[in-house]
Amino acid sequence: MEQHLTVAGYLVNDNKVLLIHHRKLDIWLPVGGHIEVNETLDDAIKREFLEEVGIEIELPQTNPIESTRVKQLATPFHSNLHNVKDHNHSCFYYLCTAKNPTVRINHEVKAYRWFTKGDLSETIVPSDVRSQAMKALEIYNSFRS
Repeated sequence: MEQHLTVAGYLVNDNKVLLIHHRKLDIWLPVGGHIEVNETLDDAIKREFLEEVGIEIELPQTNPIESTRVKQLATPFHSNLHNVKDHNHSCFYYLCTAKNPTVRINHEVKAYRWFTKGDLSETIVPSDVRSQAMKALEIYNSFRS
């Protein structure tokens, strides 16, 4: 089966995580999408947030290893391979914070919602998304303490 490289981000604001109801897949997910040609992972997740929900994000999980390379990239907190009907996604997941947490959805997004830790147990949230979102909240809160 064909495989595509993708990114997804768990945006945390006010101890809530943003999920979108994806129109095509008809499930609640973090913001994300395919990595375009000549695009870094960081650039891809920033672009996806702007396109899908109109939010400028920052990636607080920087790579702690000093480098003299072209650019130091953010460190994903999770990665997996999952199926999306006709192909697979090799996906890198990031913790994100907002520069402007006002949401403006595009045509790909059916709805959006800010979920608290307690809200994530609702049956509308797929179990893997719940686990990833809980981890993102945990990491975010460890930064703040």
